[in-house]
Amino acid sequence: MSFADLYQFTPRHCGPGALDGILPVLPGNIRSMVAALPHTAIDKIEEIRFRQGKPLILGLAGNEIFLTVEGRPTREAGEAYCVAPIDMERLIQLISNSSFYAIEEELKNGFITLPGGHRVGITGKAVLDGGKIRTLKYLSGCNIRLARAVTGAASSLLPYLLNNSRGDIFHTVLVSPPCCGKTTMLRDLIRQLSNGVPELGFSGLTLGVVDERSEIAGCYKGVPQLDVGLRTDVLDGCPKAEGMMMLLRSMSPRVIAVDEIGRGEDVGALEEVLNAGVKVLATAHGKNLAELAERPALGRIIRSKIIERFVILGRSRGVGTIEEIIDGRTMRSLGVKKC
Repeated sequence: MSFADLYQFTPRHCGPGALDGILPVLPGNIRSMVAALPHTAIDKIEEIRFRQGKPLILGLAGNEIFLTVEGRPTREAGEAYCVAPIDMERLIQLISNSSFYAIEEELKNGFITLPGGHRVGITGKAVLDGGKIRTLKYLSGCNIRLARAVTGAASSLLPYLLNNSRGDIFHTVLVSPPCCGKTTMLRDLIRQLSNGVPELGFSGLTLGVVDERSEIAGCYKGVPQLDVGLRTDVLDGCPKAEGMMMLLRSMSPRVIAVDEIGRGEDVGALEEVLNAGVKVLATAHGKNLAELAERPALGRIIRSKIIERFVILGRSRGVGTIEEIIDGRTMRSLGVKKC
């Protein structure tokens, strides 16, 4: 990415500027630096990283830049503004509304969620209680990840996942390395399946979402801040395996959606959902099916052929590129490289 790209970029994200919800929690000097960027650059920001004593870093669609004191983007770390202890102190004050105890419970998970669904990852010294993390102290790093929904991101994928003869969907797992858009794709699939897709003759379904890390719906005080559709129920901050069973018992979903399966208990719960006749929509980390197959729990569901569609995502044509769609029963490719 050249600096010219920052000024020419046309964002795909829809809705009000995501940074509007972030600027108020930035320390005043850093807020001014970020706000000094052109709107085309601001629209491209995905994360803002604070590390005490280190340069302030902006993550921009797979790349990163530093900022000078004047708010000018630079590639040179020596020219960058370094995060001072007072910046970290002020940032935590603003995030917590000057009440550290208000966020102490969330700190044991390593992140907190802001209004608008934006997520702040936090590092520092772990305080243990009985071998488990009770909270964090001496906070030294924060990563603010901006929550942006990409409306229509899943539109080209939907025809491969809908089973119109049954009025539902195929059991589906989205597979990609980190930062390739699988959670964004999952969120838009949930939204469209929940609302219905009239142009494809598909009525909306009741979905249950287990959002263990508050990344799918971006809940703030239990209320989704991102659009996940009108027939969607969300369990926020709940472990995936336990949450899937709770939804299955209590909410009568037609589809259960989860992000980043991988542990044995996650796959065991997925199998319970499948055996109950409920459809599964999930994501998993991996470059391809061969990599997934090497992991014991995920390899089991590949070999059992219970998943009907695997969607491989990448960045070959930008974040969220659909590299390949695979029939999980026959292992045949159904399509490749569709934006």
